[in-house]
Amino acid sequence: MDTFASVFGRHTVADRARAERRNPSGIAFIGQRCILNYMVQYPPTALDASFAALSDATRRGVLQQLGQGDASITELAEEFGMTLTGMRKHVRVLEGAHLIVTRKVGRVRTCSLGPGRLSEARAWMERYRQMWEARFHDLETVVEDLKRKERTRGHNGKD
Repeated sequence: MDTFASVFGRHTVADRARAERRNPSGIAFIGQRCILNYMVQYPPTALDASFAALSDATRRGVLQQLGQGDASITELAEEFGMTLTGMRKHVRVLEGAHLIVTRKVGRVRTCSLGPGRLSEARAWMERYRQMWEARFHDLETVVEDLKRKERTRGHNGKD
């Protein structure tokens, strides 16, 4: 018996799949039970690819290294103590996120920072920085008002 059937009685994964095909809203009704799909699927964006690429320390290190100048995949692999195959995988992810570009000259593939670099991610983070800065400013205003009221209350001799 599969996991789904063990949790939801005699219904199988195939029953759930049929129910979800009939009702693509993410809510599947099987028998008397309702199954909610809380994971919302959004189409991937360039920003998602950038953050996914940046989620790995090695890839962040590669970007830092390329900030100092172009390097071959072999040089990067040696710098990070990795196999050539492992570094190629990292380079492919960074290239897919448009954070770096590669060019092949003879047998050597050279990497350099991409033209767009992190502009979209920087813009996204700047919007959130501005939002949080405004919220902290509002909080500071509230705290100052409370302090002023407390001082006024203390001068009047009231508790």
